[in-house]
Amino acid sequence: MPGYELKTVAVPIGGREYLLCILSDHQQFAADLGAAELAGISSATWPHFGQLWPAGSVLAEHLAGLALAGKRILEIGCGMALSSLVLHRLGADITASDHHPLAGEFLARNCLLNDLPPLPYVDAHWDRPDASLGAFDLIVASDVLYERGHAQGIADFIERHCAADGRVIIADPGRGNAGALRRLLLVQGFVCHEERLAFVAGALPPHRGMLLSFQRGRVAVELAAE
Repeated sequence: MPGYELKTVAVPIGGREYLLCILSDHQQFAADLGAAELAGISSATWPHFGQLWPAGSVLAEHLAGLALAGKRILEIGCGMALSSLVLHRLGADITASDHHPLAGEFLARNCLLNDLPPLPYVDAHWDRPDASLGAFDLIVASDVLYERGHAQGIADFIERHCAADGRVIIADPGRGNAGALRRLLLVQGFVCHEERLAFVAGALPPHRGMLLSFQRGRVAVELAAE
């Protein structure tokens, strides 16, 4: 491909192997006629979407074990969309979203690589309302709190697109910005459950990585009362 190099990795999730075509390293960049700049993506952060980050595997493994039949699900900041691919194979109603100009193209390629039918994808910017997107029963994400200002944008997006009794699950490697999101979602009526996990094999506690589950509505009231 002009401008960047690729490699294929095999990722075991839920007892199955998933193939991902990703950027070969963190130094890749492709001139895209200004599309990334218009999306607010700098040359330094351009390749981040095309990597498989540890939080992505943690989230996918967790979601593979949940009963999600009948739930409308959205992955935000999907990058390589491993969680979306896993849920798609399991028959879930999953839509992937990102704002990188190549995310949709990589998603289509990886669906083919795993013998999966096309997966719904939308270009979703956290700071730009999109009434056509609608509301979801579950919103999932991994490693999206890598800049201080992201908590506010994600919280605003959740307020617009999470159902009244919806749930949010975020795998966060511990970059220091999760507390801000907790406080913002508390105001929206969410109850948070936090589980600390090893995001890298062999890591010893105390772990910085966290699986954050936010619930609001009737279930959240019941959890808060326990």
